[in-house]
Amino acid sequence: MKLKKTFITVLSVLFFLVTFSYAGFLDDMFKKIPSLSSKQELDDSTVISGLKEALSIGTDKAVKEVSKTDGYLGNNAIKILMPENIQKVADVLRKIGYEKPVDDFILSMNRAAEKAAPKAAAYFVDSVKGMTIEDAKKILNGGDTAATDFFRSKTYDKLFSDFKPAISSSMDEVGVTRSYKEMMGKYTSIPFMKAESLDVDNYVTNKALDGLFYMVAIEEKKIRTDPGARVTELLKKVFGK
Repeated sequence: MKLKKTFITVLSVLFFLVTFSYAGFLDDMFKKIPSLSSKQELDDSTVISGLKEALSIGTDKAVKEVSKTDGYLGNNAIKILMPENIQKVADVLRKIGYEKPVDDFILSMNRAAEKAAPKAAAYFVDSVKGMTIEDAKKILNGGDTAATDFFRSKTYDKLFSDFKPAISSSMDEVGVTRSYKEMMGKYTSIPFMKAESLDVDNYVTNKALDGLFYMVAIEEKKIRTDPGARVTELLKKVFGK
């Protein structure tokens, strides 16, 4: 009987020691797993800094892309085509062998946009500075182009008013007005053909900005979905590795 009690006592001590040691082992093991013990929410300053950096990188790449030769003309997604209200002019002229005036006009519109595009960079830089913490959080949790949509809603009107003179100046330099007048002159020389009115400055400015924001959206999507596009540690932290 005494031997049995001694055996039970020894087993109890061993069980206690093993349980204590095992518990300590588990505790140490869990401490070594970052996903369980050290994962923390990003603070507000990190989120907003990440969004601003993403916008800065995205807009810079977009501006450089559209500013190069054939940046607009060579990209079918943003190429500035003949305005719809004078498409008939182009169709008629091409049918009677006057392709060159039409092609020259399209070329000149795209060259004007490419030449003026670099001026948008400074406005993009200024615009991101006003982003609030609330804006940043909404954008971070939004769709693939949430930042671009926000950016466009906040800056388009100002960009248009400031960008239009640059477009107008560029059009004078590359001969948009001259090409337009030559094309319309050929058209109105045809019996019974009347010219449609067109505000070329407004048209090219709108199309140039539409193309620019399209390219900004492309860059934003890359940062959100392609780990290889997250070129800084901050972007990796905010958007994930």
